Amino acid sequence: MASEAAEAIIEARRARRILAPLGALAPATPEAGYALQKEVALRLGGLPPAGFKIGATTKQMQSILGLAGPAAGFVPKSGLRATPATARHADFVNPGLECEVGLRLARDIAPGPCTRDQAAAAVGEVFAAMEIVEKRYDDLAKLGTPTLIADQVFHAGGVLGAAVADWRSLDLGATRGRLTVNGEVRGEGVGADLLGHPFEALAWLASSACATEFGGLRTGQVVFLGSVTPPIWVDGPCKVVVEFDTLGKVELTLT
Repeated sequence: MASEAAEAIIEARRARRILAPLGALAPATPEAGYALQKEVALRLGGLPPAGFKIGATTKQMQSILGLAGPAAGFVPKSGLRATPATARHADFVNPGLECEVGLRLARDIAPGPCTRDQAAAAVGEVFAAMEIVEKRYDDLAKLGTPTLIADQVFHAGGVLGAAVADWRSLDLGATRGRLTVNGEVRGEGVGADLLGHPFEALAWLASSACATEFGGLRTGQVVFLGSVTPPIWVDGPCKVVVEFDTLGKVELTLT
C-alpha cells in the first residue's frame, strides 16, 4: 500500500494537479506519514536528502493548518537554487513563498532527544533563505495531517542566500525578516517566532519522527528552519525578495 500511496503523490505532482485524499491508502498517523514520505523520497531518488524543511513552527501556522505542532519534510537537491534565482510560475501548483532562516550542518546530529545547544554546535553556516511552497490541496481536513506530512508539507523548492560571517555573534532570535513582492512588503517577523529561537526549531527537527525515519541529520545538509511569515501566495509572474536585517537577502524572479 505504501508504494501505491507514494505513486499517487508523485503522479499528482507530475501532472501539476491537486492531490486528492488517498482514501484507504492514506497513512493513519504522523509516524506513518513520515514513513510514506521516505518512500516518496526513495522513489524520487532523494535519499539521502539534500536537507529538510520545517513547517508550522509558529502557532499561527499550526492553527491555519490544523496541526498540534511543527511538521517536517525532506528537501531534494533538484529543488535548491542559489540567489538570485529564476523559475517559471507555470511550473508550480498555486505557488507561495516563505521568509526563512536557513542553515547548513557542519556535523551529523543523531536522531533522538536534542537540546538547543547541541543543535547549535552542529551548525556550520547560517543564511537567509526562501522556501517555495505549493497549495496543492483543496480541503486539508479531508486530506489529513499524515498525508500532508507524506507530501513534504507543501515543499516545492528553495532559494539559498550567502553564508553570513561570524553568525555566532548574532542574536538570531531578534533578527527580523521581511518578504516583498514587486517591492511591496507582504509579511515580516523575527527569528524568535520559530519555536522561540531558530536553533530550538533545529533541535525539534533532530528529535522528530522525521529525523528518526531518515536516520538523523547529516553533515552538509541544508535546513529551512521555518518561515517568520505566513506563506505569501502569488498568482502570476513577479519578483520576490526575502531580507533579514542581519542575514542578508535572497531573490527569486518568477517568469
